[in-house]
Amino acid sequence: MIKLLIVDDEPLVQIGIKSMLNWSQLGIQVCGTAMNGKAAMEMIEEYSPELVITDIKMPIMNGLELVKECRDCYGPVPLFLILTSYEEFPLIKKALSYQVVDYLIKLELNEDSLTAAIRQALERLEELRAAEALKHSGEKRPLLQSYLDKFYMRLLHNLFDNREQFELQVKDLRLDFSSGNYLAAHGAIQSDTALSMDYAKQVNLFSSSLQMMREILSKYLPCHVIALDMRHFAVIFQLAASGDSEISLLEAAWDNACVMIPKYFNAWLAVGLGSSVEEPLRISETYQEARQAFTHTDTDNPVCFFTRLEDSSARNSFNITLFKNALTQAFEEFEADVLFDTLSQIIDLFASYPQRYLQAVDGSCNILYLAMSLLPDGEETISQIFSDYPDGYRSIYQMHSVNQIIAWLETFRDGLCHVLQSKRKSYKEHIISNVQKYIDSHIEERLTLNQVSAIFGLSPNYLSALFKKICNIGFSEYVTQGKISRAKGLLLEQDLKIYEIAERLGFESAFYFSKVFKKVEGISPREYIQSHS
Repeated sequence: MIKLLIVDDEPLVQIGIKSMLNWSQLGIQVCGTAMNGKAAMEMIEEYSPELVITDIKMPIMNGLELVKECRDCYGPVPLFLILTSYEEFPLIKKALSYQVVDYLIKLELNEDSLTAAIRQALERLEELRAAEALKHSGEKRPLLQSYLDKFYMRLLHNLFDNREQFELQVKDLRLDFSSGNYLAAHGAIQSDTALSMDYAKQVNLFSSSLQMMREILSKYLPCHVIALDMRHFAVIFQLAASGDSEISLLEAAWDNACVMIPKYFNAWLAVGLGSSVEEPLRISETYQEARQAFTHTDTDNPVCFFTRLEDSSARNSFNITLFKNALTQAFEEFEADVLFDTLSQIIDLFASYPQRYLQAVDGSCNILYLAMSLLPDGEETISQIFSDYPDGYRSIYQMHSVNQIIAWLETFRDGLCHVLQSKRKSYKEHIISNVQKYIDSHIEERLTLNQVSAIFGLSPNYLSALFKKICNIGFSEYVTQGKISRAKGLLLEQDLKIYEIAERLGFESAFYFSKVFKKVEGISPREYIQSHS
């Protein structure tokens, strides 16, 4: 079980937290309590808890000193939840710089708020464990996280080939799209001082602000927040209905976020929101509206609803889905020629309408977000392309005319095409490496070429040919060998019947499983067991 340590100098608070939830149902064991940070450090060293709930103001060593010392000694785990009072804004700001999961107001603490914070901590813990596990296998970032990012980018830009592909990815990622309505937002975390900071401080400012925003919004409505770059974000809200009550909740959520972010950070929010849609595959429509509404925000009006815009010309915006097939092919299959031709068409389109600055900057930014999300090491690659620019790729936000945007986009096009040409082989090997990891981790499931290609957003023919070329073995043969290898372990290590193993590994019958096993191993499953007994 996951271990939890409770740290507070008030015994009644300790008792209250211990009795507030059924911890065992959450898979958590309260391993102990401590009255101050120094005692807590000793218990952390002894019990190695994954989660710590701590007060800030305590004798001997306060909560912030405890968090800092743990970060220096142990890294990102244990994860911390901070107990605070209303007046402790400067302290909470400092706590967030240490990447604490959440802060809980003592006077408002109840079963619901504590449960929500704990579930958020458990999700963060799972992400850290996945990242750590894949770090040792040489993977730079978790496959699932990369896959999740790509899924949401496809959803925001209507890049799914069909409903079946969408539903397969939803099922594989275990996402819930049973909500009645959806609404998208597009926004930015603004700061006058960010550009003068070093890169690490910029990352900390953005990630901490985004974390607080996510926590505030999720207390009002279910939502998923997507970081687009080091400044911009998108949010997909799930609404129970499309009525005034849900809109009121949205307004309250963003009003709260817009008030709280400047209190803790030298930053502020601007956000545009689209109208609600009933179908998840129409989220791209509400997101396009949100991007248009975003262009109407300013410091006096940081939140703008598309439905409240009086200017109908605002509906005239660049729609990236017109180029979706070519862009998807270019980014997924690393086709430099296709990317060059497509971006050249878009550049020509911008040049034909020099007065449409907002559409040009919006289109260029969305191409930027797609590239960063869909390409391996996308942000690092694009940062190198713009390494000679004072603001890097973020210089796009400083452009004030269509001609300047075109010059930026030409640099982006030429640099990215050169990268795709020079790294095409390694990028394709990256695809197949991820496909192999996916097959290996799902080997007990039914795996077909059509399903796996749909999950990765590739055509079956392309994946089949690429797999064979890089692995010198066909897709189906690789899956079969993986299943038989797993079967050999099950036959020897577990007390299972042959028909049970066949069913567990997704074979249509025990007879067919035995036939395949004998073809691969030269002997039947029963003979294999006997030879190892």
